[in-house]
Amino acid sequence: MEAKFLEMISDVLEIENRTLTMEDTFRNYDEWDSLARLSLIAEIDDVYNVVIEDEVFKNLITLSDLYNEINKRTQA
Repeated sequence: MEAKFLEMISDVLEIENRTLTMEDTFRNYDEWDSLARLSLIAEIDDVYNVVIEDEVFKNLITLSDLYNEINKRTQA
């Protein structure tokens, strides 16, 4: 499931020149601007049927944090 999650993020952000890992952080890359964040929030809603509020998203540090937040909400 992690591989599918990382593939979704790469697709949404159109990342082709490197491979994302769960340890990648949101603050280290130019891809994490407001439009990218909103696009990713919409895609997460479509794929996982989970809404991650913008304020919650801004407090996440790594892709693993986002993945864990999605899992927490889907199991609730």
